[in-house]
Amino acid sequence: MKNGLIFLVFMGCLMGCDNTKDVLVNIHTEFGTMKILLYDETPIHKKNFLELAKQGKYDSTEWHRIMENFMVQGGNINEKEGTVESDADRMPAEIIKGLLHTKGALAAARQPDGINSQKMSSSCQFYIVQGKIFTESELTVDQMALNQGLSQLMANPSYDTIRNQFVVLQQQNKIEEMNKLAFNYISLVESVQGISVYKETTPERIEAYSTIGGSPHLDNDYTIFGRVVEGLEVIDKLAAVQVGVDNQPISKTYMTMDLETMSKKDITAKYGYQYSKISK
Repeated sequence: MKNGLIFLVFMGCLMGCDNTKDVLVNIHTEFGTMKILLYDETPIHKKNFLELAKQGKYDSTEWHRIMENFMVQGGNINEKEGTVESDADRMPAEIIKGLLHTKGALAAARQPDGINSQKMSSSCQFYIVQGKIFTESELTVDQMALNQGLSQLMANPSYDTIRNQFVVLQQQNKIEEMNKLAFNYISLVESVQGISVYKETTPERIEAYSTIGGSPHLDNDYTIFGRVVEGLEVIDKLAAVQVGVDNQPISKTYMTMDLETMSKKDITAKYGYQYSKISK
């Protein structure tokens, strides 16, 4: 009991005894180390992650789900300990406007909306975004609206030439090429169908995903609570491992974690992170 109280006091000091300092998390892998900064704007997730890392709960857990050009997922403490996560264990969402799923973003895994309408986070599992670079068109066009408009257009025999282009690509299973081809017909779809296929976005979002890259379709659906400030290349190495069923690595790969205290001034100077409020 005494040791437990000492730990709680220690964690309390980590979180708030010195507002001029912050605690970074080092995630060690066989491919190198990623240094993680956790956001003050998501205090529940930050506190939980720090506690689990400090207790060594994440040590020897696997990176159990890897999808190249998307994300790497790990931290299944329950599997390591032979336990099951209950509904009561999960954390309320802390989805912050302005935090994006750019490369290096750290976010909480969760169950799908169908059984988790409140978007509650797993108490331990997390993912780190790799993603990819997107063009401005990919970020500003509503792909579903465009595809629906094209389908209606190609139902007209007058547009069989266009339809045949897509049929050839579909037969070759070239889905990405089909999406790119669709962009060539935006003006035609809008003109003939009398619709707009563009969606609202911001210049900042376009800039981020067209330069840094990431997974924009996850925005505002999952709690982002930190980011990799050093070791982005480790994500690429992890994401490149050979996977099998359910995107599980064929050769198991593990992690360990430790904490590092640094002044906020030094963090800003070294990593360019500004400690400022982000509106919810």
